[in-house]
Amino acid sequence: MTAGDRQVPGTAGRRFPLTTTPGISDTATRWLAGERWDEAEPRRASTVMLVRDGVGGVDGVDGPEVFMLRRVSEMEFAPSMMVFPGGSVDERDGEIGLPWAGPSPSEWADRLGCSPSVAQMYVAAAIREVFEECGVLLASPSASGPLAMVEGPEWLDVRLALVDRRLSLADVLRDEGLVLRSDLIVAKAHWLTPVFEPRRYDTWFFAALMPPFQVADGETTEADEATWVVPSELLRAYAAGSALMLPPTVVCVEEIRDAPSAADVVVHSEHLPLIMPEVVDGPGGPAMEIVER
Repeated sequence: MTAGDRQVPGTAGRRFPLTTTPGISDTATRWLAGERWDEAEPRRASTVMLVRDGVGGVDGVDGPEVFMLRRVSEMEFAPSMMVFPGGSVDERDGEIGLPWAGPSPSEWADRLGCSPSVAQMYVAAAIREVFEECGVLLASPSASGPLAMVEGPEWLDVRLALVDRRLSLADVLRDEGLVLRSDLIVAKAHWLTPVFEPRRYDTWFFAALMPPFQVADGETTEADEATWVVPSELLRAYAAGSALMLPPTVVCVEEIRDAPSAADVVVHSEHLPLIMPEVVDGPGGPAMEIVER
């Protein structure tokens, strides 16, 4: 099977120039020149596209908005990039007996193509990370009731305890009498960092509707900006070079831009191949080409 046979639907061999990302560009150039190093073991990670229906923006067109963070420039991975809330899986996300409602880990395993224990870790990490990074907790006292109210300094302390790994998600849910709501997120894409990068992630991208009566914020040390974004505006800034994004984020933001409403975003993608871009040498320098695995 050639690269042309394995294209992600709608991309048709699409390439992303790396000239706007100096650190990645330098590493890719060395790789293309034949320099080799041990491939880093990918870490499991989850990220969440938190969406809501917006009103206009500068385009005057209604459509979904997405909550995004700009990573601080000192970060080792993706510095200064616009990203969705997310991060690495904590092994405790797979804890047996984690309070859970909605599709089971076995059902999620069928969708993600992995074991139930690994599926649980990805889904739990998504719920935990979106709470840690923007204060939105997709959990409730019952399987179908209203979501928890998570305002106040005591909840900020809980978030910090999760970040510091003093508490696990299971600890928080049990302490607060809550259950994780796996019915409130959907799987959208599966990306693997290219082999040449020194830090690699095996990442599932999820989507969720912004719940009413909760507030998304940017109370995380990993970001210097947190805001609701109009996709078309962000994509224009990316094209102009005034906003930085990695290829998976660009593709996902484009999908949100093209959706009529937030509810149309929060639908399971039926086609969920593993996507690992390959570094190629283009006319303008190194580029990432999207192919499916």
